[in-house]
Amino acid sequence: MNADLFAAMAQAVVDGDATAAADLARSALDSRIPPAEALDKGFVPGIRTVGELWESGDYFLPELIASAEAMKAAATVLRPALEADGASSSSAGTVVIGTVDGDIHDIGKNLVSAMLTANGFKVIDLGADVKLPAFLEAAERAGADLICLSALLTTTMLGQKRLIELLVERGLRGRFKVLVGGAPTSRRWAEEIGADGYGESAPAAVRAALGLMGKVTS
Repeated sequence: MNADLFAAMAQAVVDGDATAAADLARSALDSRIPPAEALDKGFVPGIRTVGELWESGDYFLPELIASAEAMKAAATVLRPALEADGASSSSAGTVVIGTVDGDIHDIGKNLVSAMLTANGFKVIDLGADVKLPAFLEAAERAGADLICLSALLTTTMLGQKRLIELLVERGLRGRFKVLVGGAPTSRRWAEEIGADGYGESAPAAVRAALGLMGKVTS
């Protein structure tokens, strides 16, 4: 019985059907299925399938956005029950994310944020055009594990480098992992500025974040 429900949850995410995803999340709670189990066995497999479809070229940006919204809808329904169950103990980690100072683009960052949440991270999304000290303040306040920096302009990507320099200056470099991404960035850029990871797409960013937290081996 539960297997059918889990399969329907995964399919709702693959289909990008936010209404169905939320309804299925409520059904799980009504059936007394633990919310963490609903996520792990139902919705998360769906978002992983979406990532595979994106990387194979079968899904494009509209599908990716719709699926992320479906995942977000399910997570919103399940979150109070997860918190009541103390599920935060099984969190993949805490992430502070934002688009760097001077850059107002946020579609890609929003996708990464949604997919990180879907994969068990506690995400603190600072939005777009974020002053560099704000990343550090939020990360320290939350006891974050990761700082994720998005940039869509060649001029603002320099902010990613500057943030790492700020971490060094303040003696915090060993405290936080830094993940960078955005259209003008590359793996070579990440290595050049001393970032810990790079994501060329939302699914790749999630994989990189999980890898930095020791949750995956590749």
